[in-house]
Amino acid sequence: MKLFASHLLLVACLLAAPAYAAMPAQPSLKVTTLDGKPYDLSAQRGHWVIVNFWATWCVPCIKELPEISQFVTSHPDIRAIGIAYDDTDPADIRAFLDKHPVSFPVAQVTMDKPLTDFDEPRGLPTTYLIGPDGKVAKHFTGPITPAALSAAIGH
Repeated sequence: MKLFASHLLLVACLLAAPAYAAMPAQPSLKVTTLDGKPYDLSAQRGHWVIVNFWATWCVPCIKELPEISQFVTSHPDIRAIGIAYDDTDPADIRAFLDKHPVSFPVAQVTMDKPLTDFDEPRGLPTTYLIGPDGKVAKHFTGPITPAALSAAIGH
């Protein structure tokens, strides 16, 4: 009877869990950055692209932002876009970036208007590494390091 009850509980939990659609192999990403410029992931083909979801209140995010920025600066074949997954006022995010500058563009995505081709992050930071062919090469949940990025890219 206990085994049946535990299986029933497992099924109930799975049914209650949010459904995540399969992410396309070649996701599209068209956003306007905080400085008002359009950003289109497809225009980055031929380069590795780091798509990093973060928030101003996320301590591990704050730690990894300068590391990603330095990594991108030291590798001319690698690009990045920061996705501030944050309902904070855009002016507050800009003020945050004044204190924590990065070398790549940042766009804001609010929780009520998530990106179409990227899964909603189950935790922050969340990072997608997009290959030069436009396909997702690696998905990281949690903090990433330059060493992990180098290993995934093969540098």
